[in-house]
Amino acid sequence: MNIMTKPQAKQTFTVTPIKPKIGAEITGIDLAQPMDEATRQALYDAVVDNVAVVIKDQHLTPAQFGAAMALFGELMPDQIQTNLVAEFPMVSILDNFEKNSKGERAKLPTNGTWHTDHTNKELPPKFTCLYAEAVPSKGGGTSVVNMNAAYEALPAAKQAELAGMQTANQRISSARLAFGNPDTIAEQQRLAEPLMIHPLVRTHPDRGTKAIWFHQGKTETVTGMDPHETQDFLKGLLEEIIQEDFSYTHNWTIGDILIVDNRSALHKAGSDYDMNEHRKLYRTMVRGDRPV
Repeated sequence: MNIMTKPQAKQTFTVTPIKPKIGAEITGIDLAQPMDEATRQALYDAVVDNVAVVIKDQHLTPAQFGAAMALFGELMPDQIQTNLVAEFPMVSILDNFEKNSKGERAKLPTNGTWHTDHTNKELPPKFTCLYAEAVPSKGGGTSVVNMNAAYEALPAAKQAELAGMQTANQRISSARLAFGNPDTIAEQQRLAEPLMIHPLVRTHPDRGTKAIWFHQGKTETVTGMDPHETQDFLKGLLEEIIQEDFSYTHNWTIGDILIVDNRSALHKAGSDYDMNEHRKLYRTMVRGDRPV
């Protein structure tokens, strides 16, 4: 399902960088209102150039949120079919109060590891878009790291080593089944999808830059490694390359939208909050290209 909204009106907005290498805040735009092509392109460029943008003080229904994000391209479905907005299924719900089919609540956010979304798909999302409806009083932020900057900071020999590697991806790595959502594990077993092969270092189709790119929880193997070796390798790689200068943690307030360019970034949800407090975000994803 692809909801397209015809751009109609010019909106003027301001882009204020948060950190030199990642993040910007956009003010002066109302995503509930139509926009012309020039505004849409300027907003798209702001996301790409800053890796992640925050748009505050939005007042949208889930359908309006989805329609606004569809300005960036075709929306793609969430592979977890139990948490969709009924009247707008291209928007899913990330809710710490949600229970699995066994009636159990997660003890920690299930996406608390660094990742880029849906790497087990041939065409993973280029943008992940989040919109806050309920937030805890403290903690529970979403962190984003610029993996293009992380790659560029490495010595040339290390860049070449990583650029020669591939990842094999499925819904959840066999080395991480003990941590997995039982519904996700059951779905993986039912579908028996083939492993999806992607490069560990991908090229941005709009800018030509290169970024280290993977989902730790979905990576079954990296070239030449078994599943457990793969998890150790990815953990060590993250410890080596993630730096404060490249990272930004967004602490949510109601009405915030965070848009992440997955082709340049990894992100993760924080688990540093009281799980008795409600954290509810809407998510939609814009389909991307086959990573190369």
